[in-house]
Amino acid sequence: MNYCTKCGAQVELRIPDGDNHLRHVCQRCGEIHYMNPKLVIGCIAEWNGEILLCRRAIEPRYGYWTLPAGFMENGESTTEAALRETLEEACAIVEIDDLFSLINVPHINQVHLFYRGQLKTPDFGAGEESLETLLFPEEGIPWKDLAFRTVSLCLRDYFSDRRRGRFSFHERSLTPTSSI
Repeated sequence: MNYCTKCGAQVELRIPDGDNHLRHVCQRCGEIHYMNPKLVIGCIAEWNGEILLCRRAIEPRYGYWTLPAGFMENGESTTEAALRETLEEACAIVEIDDLFSLINVPHINQVHLFYRGQLKTPDFGAGEESLETLLFPEEGIPWKDLAFRTVSLCLRDYFSDRRRGRFSFHERSLTPTSSI
């Protein structure tokens, strides 16, 4: 960040009084510009035991598979974001069950939330950000071609819980070197 969004003057990176983090602070009006983590919200959409995945038509990870997910917009709830992202990326309408997974990804300033959901109908398709969408049984998940560690972890927890016959909430944090 180079300029203040309030007055347009140059900002400097410093620790404001009473704070303990470097912030962009306007040299003219004193406005403190906070940079906070972004929320990525998604849905594990199931139909007859199979999971809906989208093959990405955008970077990062073009051509790799993922759950329908994306950045939360201002003015919407996390549930609304999951519904919207599933519709946008997979042209699918889901009924949200419960929040299933929260994965902190602090090294890229993100938090990923995944809900469990059921497709209302088996109708789905590729949205603008997807090359294709398909339903996969557990044994058919393209594990080596999943776009993100958070998706892989979420799906592994999901299938583990489903085999146990009981879903629980999962929370974890990733580091740049943590493995699946």
